[in-house]
Parts: sequence; structure tokens; C-alpha cells
Amino acid sequence: MEREDKLILAIPKGRIYEELAPLMDKCGITPEKDFFDSNSRKLRFTSNHDNLDIIRVRAFDVATFVAHGAAQLGVVGSDAIEEFDYDELYSPLDLGIGKCRLCVAEHKDEAAKDNPQRWSHIRIVTKYPNLTKRHFAARGVQAECIKLNGAMEIAPALGLARRIVDLVSTGSTMKANDLVEIETILDVSSRLVVNRSALKTSPEAVNNWIDKFRAAV
Repeated sequence: MEREDKLILAIPKGRIYEELAPLMDKCGITPEKDFFDSNSRKLRFTSNHDNLDIIRVRAFDVATFVAHGAAQLGVVGSDAIEEFDYDELYSPLDLGIGKCRLCVAEHKDEAAKDNPQRWSHIRIVTKYPNLTKRHFAARGVQAECIKLNGAMEIAPALGLARRIVDLVSTGSTMKANDLVEIETILDVSSRLVVNRSALKTSPEAVNNWIDKFRAAV
């Protein structure tokens, strides 16, 4: 039986953990041994703190776990925070890791003759339909979004849409697929997020971890 007062920290799978690990170490958080076992199928892990467990989920899903109270704290990119716009999600701290940008891009030949100021209706392939629609609606452009979860860069070449909205870090994947960035929608970094209800019901425990992460940053 799990302790009712135990907090759960949701962290993303993948490359962000490499940047997050030193911060967790500064916070004094050490996951159990199975956490580091690449063959382990576990998703929930204990830590060296009796009142803190860790779950490792897809980066985009961290926001959902925390917003719905399945986890009380989490680390998630500002792109996911903006895409879902959950009322129950509170982001008290920018961790300064996982930096990249959310950009509009198209084929380099198209870009040479395109004028974004003349757009009125555009078709876009993206993992971020809500964020994308809000961005373009603010300037009076109607965005028809086709949702994909990956391989966005190949979409223009296959005629799915002329433009994409996707995360860009080094830009190497864009370049390899003959795409160029047209504009930046959002500068992205990873944030510490908290469930608002948990902050009310367990203020001392939750604020303790917020303070530890703030000191680590």
C-alpha cells in the first residue's frame, strides 16, 4: 500500500533527462537502482526520500499527469504547457534546460518566394495544433492543422502541407530535409510544474521541492 502523503515527480524520458540529472542530484534526489537499468520495464520508481516517488513518461505526457493530479510535480517543456493550457498546471520555475524553439518552416525554394505577411489561410503539419492556431489567429490568419507526432520534416516533400511547425534545436534535421525557418513562435525551455490542488493540500511538502529546485538552478 502506497503512503497517501507520498508525492510523485513526473520526469520526461529521453534526452532532457541528461540535463535534468545534475539538477536532481543538487536537490538530493537519487532514484532507486532500477531507474538506471535500461532493461527495466518499470515506470514508477522509489527514491532516497520516503515521501517521493518518480515516474518516467513521455515528455508531452508530463503536463497531463500533473494537471490531472496523477503526479504532484513534474518537469516539462514550455511547449507542452502552452499547447495544453491546463488550468490546474502551475509553473513556478524555469529550469533553464532543454532549450530550443518552436518554429514555422517550409521548403527553401518555397521560402525564397513566400511572404508570411500575405498569409490569410495556411495548412500546417504539427504536433501543436492548439498553440499553432492561437498564434496565427492573433494575427488574423486561419491555420488548418494536420496533427502528426513525428517525422514532420518529410511532410512538405510528400505534399501533406507546404509548411510545418516543429521544435528546432540545432536545425540539422531541417537542413537535411531542405527546410528553412520562417519565424519563431515560441522560445522553449523545461519548467518545473506543480498541480495547483496539491499545492493547496500539501503546501509544505510541495513548496519544499520548489525551493530545492530553485536553489539547484
